[in-house]
Amino acid sequence: MSDRIRWGILSTGAIAATFAEDLRLLPDAELAAVGSRTAESAERFAAAHGAARAHGSWQALVEDPEVDAIYVATPHSAHYEAALLALRAGKATLCEKPFTLAVSESEALVAAAREGGVFLMEAMWMRCIPAIRRMAELVRDGAIGDVVSVHADFGIQGPFPETSRLRDRRLGGGALYDVGIYPVTFAHLFLGAPSSVQAWARMSAGGVDENTGMLFGYDGGGVAALTCSLLGDSARRGVVTGTLGRIEVERDFFHPHGFTLWRGADAEVFDLAYEGRGYQFEAAEVHRCLREGLTESPLVPLAETLDILRVLSSVSGIIGLDYSS
Repeated sequence: MSDRIRWGILSTGAIAATFAEDLRLLPDAELAAVGSRTAESAERFAAAHGAARAHGSWQALVEDPEVDAIYVATPHSAHYEAALLALRAGKATLCEKPFTLAVSESEALVAAAREGGVFLMEAMWMRCIPAIRRMAELVRDGAIGDVVSVHADFGIQGPFPETSRLRDRRLGGGALYDVGIYPVTFAHLFLGAPSSVQAWARMSAGGVDENTGMLFGYDGGGVAALTCSLLGDSARRGVVTGTLGRIEVERDFFHPHGFTLWRGADAEVFDLAYEGRGYQFEAAEVHRCLREGLTESPLVPLAETLDILRVLSSVSGIIGLDYSS
């Protein structure tokens, strides 16, 4: 591995642009190339974000010998095709969340990575944010005792037109897989996989969920109450309650700059502020793993990614969210 990790970004949308900008915060990162379905789109992105090369196809990008790692930033419905291309080309792959819309396709990606000995990680950037990592450490060390409940919500302000990607079933639209994956991941971080899943949703005319509630039960007696929405800007809070205290994140629990640890009436405030939007931390985790010769991240393990996708699939079945047709 060279002194700098050379990234190729596959796709040229908004999240690709955010990732490109946050890469600038890593001294050992280089935006080497971008790939799109059209040369014009790739060239515009390269000029805007300083990529050395622009490729007019995904295949050309993954075959670029000057690229070490690929960031897949397509809409959800194209993740499988794009990530599989990258893996088959032997490129370390960071694929946006959710990995895929079908658990079987995610399992196939994991199998392809393991068979080829190629690094693969879901771009669940929340798991790499410093404050989230510190919360997990505190809970693991018993700071709040045994976890009894997790509450989290993520709603964004509508209305979004039926033509929006967020409402397009063909692109994997809907609240659950776009924003609901964050509260589900937050709950999984502290309670693991649920043994019981209940859910309710208001569905759009186009067949995607636009307001969803979930209640998870766990073998140890814990519960998680989670919501996601495309209809209103919710508080976006996260609370983890234990037998000895609780942790509260007041806003944007999925990329916080800090949180409060409560033990009775005593509050301890943790400030873990950072530059940028926070996408640099997932890239830094990829760098660390590649330099250590790892083919998956211990911080964002593939088994956890699959567990969470299975939960999302269970919720989808309950609410009638179907991407198969």
